Amino acid sequence: MGDDPSSSSQMSEDDDDRSPPLDPSSSNKARNCSSGSGCDHIIPYPDQVLENVLENVLCFLTARQDRNAASLVCKSWYRAEALTRSDLFIGNCYAVSPRRATARFTRVRAVSIKGKPRFADFNLMPPNWGAHFRPWVSAMAKAYPWLEKVYLKRMSVTDDDLTLLAESFPGFKELVLVCCDGFGTSGLAVVASKCRQLKVLDLIESEVLDDDVDWICCFPESLTCLESLIFDCVECHINFEALERLVMRSPLLNKLRLNRHVSIGQLHRLMVRAPQLTHLGTGSFNTLEGNPQGDQELDYVSAFASCKSLVCLSGFREILPDQLPAIYPVCANLTNLNFSYANITAEQLIPVIRHCHKLQTFWVLDSVCDEGLKAVAATCKELRELRVFPVNPREDTEGPVSEVGLQAISEGCRKLQSILYFCQCMTNAAVIAMSKNCPDLVVFRLCIMGRHRPDHATGESMDEGFGAIVMNCKKLTRLAVSGLLTDQAFSYIGQYGKLVRTLSVAFAGDSDMGLKYVLEGCPKLQKLEIRDSPFGDSALRSGLHHYYNMRFLWMSSCLLTREGCRDVAQALPRLVVEVMKSDEEEETGEYVDILYLYRSLEGQRDDIPKSTSYTTNNNLNQPIGGSGGCGRWCCGPVAVVMVVENRKEPKSVKPQMYRVRFGFSDSFSVKHIQG
Repeated sequence: MGDDPSSSSQMSEDDDDRSPPLDPSSSNKARNCSSGSGCDHIIPYPDQVLENVLENVLCFLTARQDRNAASLVCKSWYRAEALTRSDLFIGNCYAVSPRRATARFTRVRAVSIKGKPRFADFNLMPPNWGAHFRPWVSAMAKAYPWLEKVYLKRMSVTDDDLTLLAESFPGFKELVLVCCDGFGTSGLAVVASKCRQLKVLDLIESEVLDDDVDWICCFPESLTCLESLIFDCVECHINFEALERLVMRSPLLNKLRLNRHVSIGQLHRLMVRAPQLTHLGTGSFNTLEGNPQGDQELDYVSAFASCKSLVCLSGFREILPDQLPAIYPVCANLTNLNFSYANITAEQLIPVIRHCHKLQTFWVLDSVCDEGLKAVAATCKELRELRVFPVNPREDTEGPVSEVGLQAISEGCRKLQSILYFCQCMTNAAVIAMSKNCPDLVVFRLCIMGRHRPDHATGESMDEGFGAIVMNCKKLTRLAVSGLLTDQAFSYIGQYGKLVRTLSVAFAGDSDMGLKYVLEGCPKLQKLEIRDSPFGDSALRSGLHHYYNMRFLWMSSCLLTREGCRDVAQALPRLVVEVMKSDEEEETGEYVDILYLYRSLEGQRDDIPKSTSYTTNNNLNQPIGGSGGCGRWCCGPVAVVMVVENRKEPKSVKPQMYRVRFGFSDSFSVKHIQG
């Protein structure tokens, strides 16, 4: 499945039967030879020749968009593309059923599935909303016994799911879980023990339950195939001795990211045993509580110097700044440096960054101030991606970075392609300068913390700054806007943002016209995220022509009514419209709290939480499910879901251990997030 709209419409229930993966050449020979006769005297039919050629050509198509386009040419191309697709991407686990996907694509070896929308990170989704991996792994166990790779993002995964995965695919090699939850160390232990050919086990910003199981010691005692092991999000203690032995038994290991329970002394021992590492997450980068003196006496400079292949460095979760000079020997070779957990000053950053001439990706906290960003601009001429996160995400604080740092980056890093920049104040002049100095920008996300903040130098709206971004950055595909914005800013986006695929909006706009400009002017728009903006039913209806081409629309705390949501659901029968609201809101309230709209071939899903009640009444003003319950309206194949749930309050966290993402919850959300 692909990102573009054609991916959903390509699915069919009468696809070819399940068959094992075949080498294209052997497949061609089988078609051209009849049973019991030689191939020399067989003349294939013209359509067989075409299918043979197609399959050989399509094997070279790797981009999802290209494959989706090829499958739309005609029926023979449609069949050939399905037979040759080995990588399956599902952008929304509810867009298509596992049964339909496995029936069409019969030779898949790698599967990527995305589940909950991004707003699950901001406590805006009910905790039991769905996105369960179980239906998918059950279907794949029957259809793809040769499956090798699984990538999941924001899915609910249980230990039983991991057990079924480990037992169903004897040649399984790669498991990547990003922002997933529901599983624990018991499930990891099964994967480690039963997947004997495992090359990649990456746990990225997932919530892993501590089942008091030593999962590290469950890897094979013989030499392993392990190439990547990432577990920096695992909050429980690990068996370091078992980890050290595992590293010694994994000669192919090149990526290792450790959690905060690994001290700098233990890191030293691992580096000595694995000098071949190319990617390293350092863990705490602090001394062990029980042996601070012993840790300090180790020669960390020599350990880093021995890792001559190191190009990516991250971690530093509880950093001891005095130890930073230890990484100097590897700085000249680094292309990726992540200091987004390191609360360091400009004085501590500058001696490090002045050696990083090859750096292409840099993540950092705003504790480095504008002076630190100036040093980055002066040194890192090859920089392609920059993310600046706040130490303190509160709106009422004085931020240490400003338009000064942004302008310095734009002047010094002319090859920049992606930026995420949190600040408390900004000017149009600095944003316009970036649009001119960095015309190759593909991603521009500027988060001015605080609502409706104007250009702090002139007091004007930020319309002209964001207008310049969409005018001058012709390759722009992702945009996040903030600050004081009028409908004029959205007019610029609609007029010039012809390649924009993802747009995030918070506290912006004057009227429905703002959203209309975007929906009518951005033909490539796939993901639209809006919160706390004055857009209502008229704006929502203006996108009826485009919603089938989008992956999703999310609107929270806007001016949408139940009637408007129902009109969209009735007009577009292949959309699922889910309306969520907190139980603090009265049933008779004028506006809905949250709208989540997405396309689906399957209509209504069957895993709404247990508190859901079903009705065929189309009147959205009718009370649903009682206080704290859920209800659903079905308009033919349309699914309109009303969900009422209590919101969980975010856990208290250390500022340096957590990162802020673009403000899509009350005030600006704090989320321990890596991607």
